[in-house]
Amino acid sequence: MADETKDNPDKKNSNPDKKNSKKVAKKEPKAAAKKETKKAAAKKESAPKKAPKKAAKAKKAPAKKAAPAAPPVVRASARYVRIAPRKARLIADQVRGLHIEKARALLRFSPRGAAADIHKLIDSAAANAENNHDLIGDEMKVSSITVDEGPTLKRYRPRAQGRATPIHKRTSHIAVALTPVED
Repeated sequence: MADETKDNPDKKNSNPDKKNSKKVAKKEPKAAAKKETKKAAAKKESAPKKAPKKAAKAKKAPAKKAAPAAPPVVRASARYVRIAPRKARLIADQVRGLHIEKARALLRFSPRGAAADIHKLIDSAAANAENNHDLIGDEMKVSSITVDEGPTLKRYRPRAQGRATPIHKRTSHIAVALTPVED
């Protein structure tokens, strides 16, 4: 009868064994999957062997914390200062890295307009060091000073023949960081 179904494809499959063979084929991958999960469970059981190594690393970590503490950094900033950043950077570059007394002397006698604003900002940072961090304000150095661009005020100037030209009034954000001088 099985030969007849092979020769004659028009007849419907009346053999119930073929349906059962499909079910058996579906069960086989499930059995293989169960074997794989058993293997994975066996691997997890062997995982606790690695745990003592992690505990040993944890014991070494506190030794790294004994490193010397970084010197305190005292900050001050002035935002929306009405001076072009390009002009303020010229003064900031002169002051960067100097001892606070040398920076104050340089700024006091500088003819540039930005010098007054940066001088006030350095004085403010020194006051922050004394009041907030219990440090001596005159024993500090300018570790970093940055001048970033703020918003630009846009104005217009009347010109000949009914024209108008734009005027850009630039602003700056200035930030200073002071650190104690190492003796």
